[in-house]
Amino acid sequence: MISRRAWLAGSIAAAAGCGRRKATGYQGYCMVANREDKTLGVVDLNNFHLRKEIPLDAAPAAVVADPARPRAFALAPEAGTVYEIDALTLSVTRRIKVGNTALEMHLAPKPGAVWVLTRDPSALVEIPLENARAGRRIPVPAGDIFAVDKLGHAAAANWREHSLALVSLEHGKVERTVETAAEPSLLHFRWDGETLLTGNRPERSITVLDVATGKTVVRLPLALAPRNFCSNADDWLFISGDGMDAVVVVFPSHNEIWQTSLAGKAPGAMAVAEGKPGYLLAANPDTGTVTALDMLTENLAAVVEVGREPGFILVTPDQQYALVLNRQSGDMAVIRLLSLSAARNQRVLKYRSASLFDMVAVGRDPVSAAVVNWEPAPA
Repeated sequence: MISRRAWLAGSIAAAAGCGRRKATGYQGYCMVANREDKTLGVVDLNNFHLRKEIPLDAAPAAVVADPARPRAFALAPEAGTVYEIDALTLSVTRRIKVGNTALEMHLAPKPGAVWVLTRDPSALVEIPLENARAGRRIPVPAGDIFAVDKLGHAAAANWREHSLALVSLEHGKVERTVETAAEPSLLHFRWDGETLLTGNRPERSITVLDVATGKTVVRLPLALAPRNFCSNADDWLFISGDGMDAVVVVFPSHNEIWQTSLAGKAPGAMAVAEGKPGYLLAANPDTGTVTALDMLTENLAAVVEVGREPGFILVTPDQQYALVLNRQSGDMAVIRLLSLSAARNQRVLKYRSASLFDMVAVGRDPVSAAVVNWEPAPA
């Protein structure tokens, strides 16, 4: 883990030498789940045009990309189905039935697989990336949400019963069930997998649990009711929620709250741009804006008007663009991250605005997206 002081010193030095660069496209597609249209909108990130709308037979709610192959997986919860999408042919190549209904889907690096939490029956279902077929099924107590880490652990939480199931994905079993004093509304594994952080919405707090024993390490009060978690490469945890126009910054490695930063009106979904300087991007659905906080100074860098009801933010792998899905206006706003640096350097300190790079219509009620690399067809 890099110390915060060393990270900031290196970032400032790198930022001092940066100049303006010409915008280039990204060699890939952004696959957008349009819930109301029951489609995947495919945006070509090389020219920022809608390439195709792939029809599905159920409403998608989440999309993840295969890190090694040009394909994506889309989850339709009400149908209990995962769709495999080929990024070269832009078509559905496989429908994978995981249950009668499903709740969430996450990519797990170890073992390399997509995991889906199903409600009927209640289980974690594995889809190995090597064959993209339904694999192991791990029965778990009825859950509402789940999380996975990089080391082969998972946790499934039940809000109403205040309980957690801690799961070994490698061994395919529930290792222990933990009763929690507060509602486990959100989940986040620390980078080393040794602790699990749960956001407790009604109690406005965070509980840190030891994964090996299931015991509570500490409980930290919050100034807001947590609704969204977001983390960066250094495992800083950012929290937004009800009751405050701000984002709370937590250091899981030290089990402490660092500070609370203003982030526009009622911040919701978040994403981190890992450049130098880095930015925390927070969507403000009520005002149709995205607020960018400078990771060097933890101050306001810029505010960008993006569209009606932004609800999802994704940063391209090259850290050049932020892609913002607007649920009400049905489009994707494209922010060039270098424009935030220009706004940050404005002399007017009270309000810094940055312009959009592009806007792409994608479909009705876009709720999730993933960036998939593609290889140009041979000439």
